[in-house]
Amino acid sequence: MKFFGTTLLALVAGAAAFTPATSGPKSSALFSAPPPPGAGQGVAPGLARGNPVTQQIARSGNTHPQSAAVWDASQPVLVQGGSLKTWSFASPAVERVQVVMKTEGRPLDANLELWQGPDNTPYKMRVYVEDGAQRSFNCVIETPRGPNTVSIRNTANMEFPLVAGVVAAEVRNRESPMAGAVTQPRTIQGGALRTYPFDPNVESVRIVLMTDGRPLNSRIELLQGPNNIKQVMELYTEDGMDRPYIAIIETPGSGNVVRIVNTATMEFPLVCQAEPFLVTDLGGSAEAVMGGSGPGFNPW
Repeated sequence: MKFFGTTLLALVAGAAAFTPATSGPKSSALFSAPPPPGAGQGVAPGLARGNPVTQQIARSGNTHPQSAAVWDASQPVLVQGGSLKTWSFASPAVERVQVVMKTEGRPLDANLELWQGPDNTPYKMRVYVEDGAQRSFNCVIETPRGPNTVSIRNTANMEFPLVAGVVAAEVRNRESPMAGAVTQPRTIQGGALRTYPFDPNVESVRIVLMTDGRPLNSRIELLQGPNNIKQVMELYTEDGMDRPYIAIIETPGSGNVVRIVNTATMEFPLVCQAEPFLVTDLGGSAEAVMGGSGPGFNPW
């Protein structure tokens, strides 16, 4: 018995040598101090404005002036492939948010959702962009009757990260998003489609989709050339009047065509509007020449 007690004490003393000493609470990435007020919602430490990699991706490529303003106002978050990030807005005063996403030149593939309450997703969208640096994603989501949460899931592989920014937008008036537009809104019946070609000097296009209060199901495509799809958005909205679809699509180069398809049945028409948002002056020397029959021309 004496020998057994001595052995037990030796084992306890030896195990105590491998026990880390506790010198008070320590800070880690999961149990660190809360961020200061106004630091953003859902932003992890090290992924906000101080991250040089995130800032470099956000400022790279073709940056639209309105997207650049959102990057400056928000805190860009790096979303790795297969991961999910959320932005929560608890205040009912936030009635509209603007979402921007881009990459460093690789494809962008993500799911964007709006959560309002448990198991309630009144707004969801699937986004694909061939080049996330040349054509960044930019849309406005109506968020009435808070609290609301915006979620972005990067559905691509780990090799394709993206940078996202979500910021509360100011609601200046309660007029229809189509009020004051130059082009006439068009109705697209269920199962039908409509195309909108644009000139080479149109750098970006403003798209607005609405209904009379019924659900909205649509597919928006940006084509550059025959069946050459550069950007796709598959959209579902629970109420197309309460939460219309408002987006700005960047259209660099020539031969850009926006195709809008109403993927719902015939009982659910939608009203669409597509018009140039940013137009530049290319000059006389930048006009495209289609075809040709001069010296050295060989159609085969």
